[in-house]
Amino acid sequence: MASDTRPDLLSLTPDELRETLARHFGARGQPGYRTDQVVRWIYEGLAASFAEMTNLPAEERDALDQAFRLDEPEAATVQKSADGTVKHLWKLSDGELVESVLIPTQRRLTLCISSQAGCAMGCTFCATGWGGFDRQLTAGEIVAQYRASRRWAEENDYGAISNIVYMGMGEPLSNRNAVHPSLTILNQGYDVGARRITVSTVGVVPGIQELAQRPEQFKLAVSLHAPDSGLRRELIPLEKRHPLPELMEALARFDAAGGKRITFEYTMIDGVNDDLALIEPLAELANRVDAFVNLIPFNPIPYQDWKPSPPQRIEAFRHALEDRGVTAAVRETRGRDIDAACGQLRGHTLVQMG
Repeated sequence: MASDTRPDLLSLTPDELRETLARHFGARGQPGYRTDQVVRWIYEGLAASFAEMTNLPAEERDALDQAFRLDEPEAATVQKSADGTVKHLWKLSDGELVESVLIPTQRRLTLCISSQAGCAMGCTFCATGWGGFDRQLTAGEIVAQYRASRRWAEENDYGAISNIVYMGMGEPLSNRNAVHPSLTILNQGYDVGARRITVSTVGVVPGIQELAQRPEQFKLAVSLHAPDSGLRRELIPLEKRHPLPELMEALARFDAAGGKRITFEYTMIDGVNDDLALIEPLAELANRVDAFVNLIPFNPIPYQDWKPSPPQRIEAFRHALEDRGVTAAVRETRGRDIDAACGQLRGHTLVQMG
């Protein structure tokens, strides 16, 4: 099947979208307000097709469809947990599968989105890594997860999405050509505040430096998982390319940019990285860049017999970190009954398909 060469309007930043539509309608002798109409349908109306843009003449809708596309995903699977967490497995236009997760709490509705189909990082505690890497997502495919999830949330009485985290499948900062435009689109087009958007990384230093240079106050979450380079190398292969001292130097620059919150993600694995002797070096790293520490009970994955640290060990970490001036919290495990950990649903689906 030949690939669709029409430009995907969802991949364009707001300025690019307006320029593209203005040229299109200008060439067709249409008034300037046609551009505003389409922009509103995309950003406010969340239109999934040009046919939905009913205040445009039928011939203009047809012309838009011939010239452009809206790269909308298809919901291959929807799973809802007993705790309200919802995971979507999205089928993209080429048949590739990616995941997003809606996580409701009393105060917010967080959407976790994917930036790659699979992941090349190979982290030993993550289900996505076991499935391998297929391809980068486009900016439009990243944004489309937000649009489709927002429509689902509104239709199913989940309310408005308040926060977005790039913590789904893939390493966002290894797909910067798409992630940076998607951040601009979500922030400027869909009016999601920069402080409500968090980009997660296992430590891609050039990407951290680029993010630090942006004027918007996007947040950064770093998958730390060990406070010394030797242990971290066993968990995160990227540590060999960007070792902890280099990572901390980049984080210090990010922190110095001002107003950009850093979180350390620390998965607690029984007998692997939960020795109490690790608390002191972890606190030292966190205090160096004023990082918040998120302690996460390990979520069991296929092909790995690790177990989560006992609750009392996790609490000991939290108390000891706070005693050392570090703000820390234990992340509540959500959606365990629906394969909600990154990559689990896709991995199981691919096994079934294979």
